[in-house]
Amino acid sequence: MGKETILIVEDDPDIVELLEYSLEREGYTVLIARNGEKGLSEAKRRKPALVLLDLMLPGLDGLQVCRALKEDSGTKAIPVMMLTARGEESDVVVGLEFGADDYVRKPFSPRELIARIRAVLRRGQPAAEARLRIELGPVTLDKERHEVTIDDVPVVFTRSEFRLLWRLAKYPGRVYTRDELVESLTDGEAVILDRNIDVHVSSIRKKLGPHGGIIVTVRGVGYKVID
Repeated sequence: MGKETILIVEDDPDIVELLEYSLEREGYTVLIARNGEKGLSEAKRRKPALVLLDLMLPGLDGLQVCRALKEDSGTKAIPVMMLTARGEESDVVVGLEFGADDYVRKPFSPRELIARIRAVLRRGQPAAEARLRIELGPVTLDKERHEVTIDDVPVVFTRSEFRLLWRLAKYPGRVYTRDELVESLTDGEAVILDRNIDVHVSSIRKKLGPHGGIIVTVRGVGYKVID
């Protein structure tokens, strides 16, 4: 199974190179933003699993980015790990008060950083798994009722269609391969071919009508949901 996407917001090219190499070696997909404005924009657009955020950034600094992420309903659940230099203890405290999940001081050990990232991601998983309701604009998924509504009007989905849409919607912006989507539908109980996923997605898009575009095809990989 593929690993999560991590957004690096850092302006030092040497640190970016080290982070990118270390994360990709562990199987993570890496996004890079070299200033605060771009980092904030990418976080809102791509919805990464975690943001590695340098505090000392040109323009919009790390604390401002952290605060903006945590005040936005679309990004507040994204874990933020701050990268700090020595002597920034007061900024660390402020960042944690803004909602940052952890921090790592420079210079850091790549092994320690990866371990801390894994720990933060593990902490975030139960909350996401426990959700019973997901809202994507006018489209709402209710897991308890096994129901999809558009502007509060119920739309009939089959069990497989609901499970597929729920899997995609749980982490907007995350790309799922067809194999991962097959796994989410079968639970090892039946055989579903990759191409049948495409049929399910086509049916879901039709039922979503003008909102079918929330499911995006990632050529050669699979699908993702955008909100």
